[in-house]
Amino acid sequence: MRRAGLRARVIAGFAAGALALSATMAFVSYEIIRHSLLGERENTAVRAAYYDAAVMRAGIVTTADPDLVALLRSLDTGESRRALLYRSGEWFARNADAGTTNAVPAGLQRQAQSGRAAVQRVRAGGTPTLVVAVPISADTVFYEVDSLAELDHTLRVLTIVLTAVAVSTALAGAALGRYASRYVLRPLVRVAQAAQDIATGASDARLDPAQEPDLGRLASSFNYMVDELSARLERDRRFAADVSHELRSPLQTLSTAATVLVRRRDQLDERTATAAGLIAEEIARFQQLVNDLLTLARSDQPAERAPVDVAGLARSACRERGLPESIVTAEGGTTWCVDRRRVGQMLGNLIDNAAAYGGGATAVRLVLDSDVGSIEVYDEGPGVSPEDKTVIFNRFVRGRAAGTRRGSDGTGLGLALVAQHAAAHGGAATVLDRPGGGARFRIDLPGCAS
Repeated sequence: MRRAGLRARVIAGFAAGALALSATMAFVSYEIIRHSLLGERENTAVRAAYYDAAVMRAGIVTTADPDLVALLRSLDTGESRRALLYRSGEWFARNADAGTTNAVPAGLQRQAQSGRAAVQRVRAGGTPTLVVAVPISADTVFYEVDSLAELDHTLRVLTIVLTAVAVSTALAGAALGRYASRYVLRPLVRVAQAAQDIATGASDARLDPAQEPDLGRLASSFNYMVDELSARLERDRRFAADVSHELRSPLQTLSTAATVLVRRRDQLDERTATAAGLIAEEIARFQQLVNDLLTLARSDQPAERAPVDVAGLARSACRERGLPESIVTAEGGTTWCVDRRRVGQMLGNLIDNAAAYGGGATAVRLVLDSDVGSIEVYDEGPGVSPEDKTVIFNRFVRGRAAGTRRGSDGTGLGLALVAQHAAAHGGAATVLDRPGGGARFRIDLPGCAS
């Protein structure tokens, strides 16, 4: 299972923390308010019940044969309270008993008949109810059944409100986490962008320690690393250039000597003539390798852009290699703002690569879309395996289609030069599968609109 990203974890953490805090506060607030409202309502109901019981006691004591129903009807109980009287084993109510007596728990009755006042919360007909029992005499108990439906509705509304507040707080926490993650990760995004710029050849990319004082050490360490890396790359580039340059003179001498031997092959015996031909071929290959190394050592310089007829350049490259110019197609304009020398070498290397390993180039497609110019070279070979696609543009790497060294005169630097020249333009080189079989090498060059 893939682990969530840092930003997602920060947002989830803020949301969870806000939800936990708001839920706890909502629960505590609900309990405090509930107990407060219930306590106040119970006290009010008890006071009202004692007052009504006093009225009933006065009516019973002052009258020899009191009309109990009339006395009950004289009480001001409002709409929520219902008065009952239990006297000598008989129940009396203001109106016909519609189950009110069933709301009085048996335990409460026993406690009240023993002479003790009592209060109990029950549910009558699905509605929360408060029952108050007040003994009037040894055989008479006054009961008042108070409906808590209004209070129950208030608590339900309070629950909904507190839940909505908790959810809103969690969402606010997520939004705050999103903002905080963007703010916290902003320096890391700059580090990632600087690293990406360096990977594409921008060796001058640096971080400003003053922008993020808390990450000053990271910025300083990153800049030091880049400085050391740039210095090492420069030393390697200079070393490769110096070695290649120093090798050119003796190679030129060897090439001249080999040319003399090849011209006099008819004067040599067969084995010597064959050896002379092999020497000449290997020296030529060695010269190409040195030239490629020298070009590669100098290819990290910025591209010298100028308006170039890329279609004409592609047709010229095909004509020089014996290919029909008709395989070149262009869309969206043929004049691009590019480095003529680099683009010419990219086209030549891709066409040579197709001829060496892909059965020959079948199409060269040029597309200028908005500001990005794309060069695509199609071949009809076996294609490039997925394993090779990730490394084929590295130096001294050849795909499986290249076979052994004896099967090709390539140096393993042609595609590396293509990738390096593309990077100098701020672009990239990729290899894709060609519909119907074969490979499709693609170069994307931003900033080509002239």
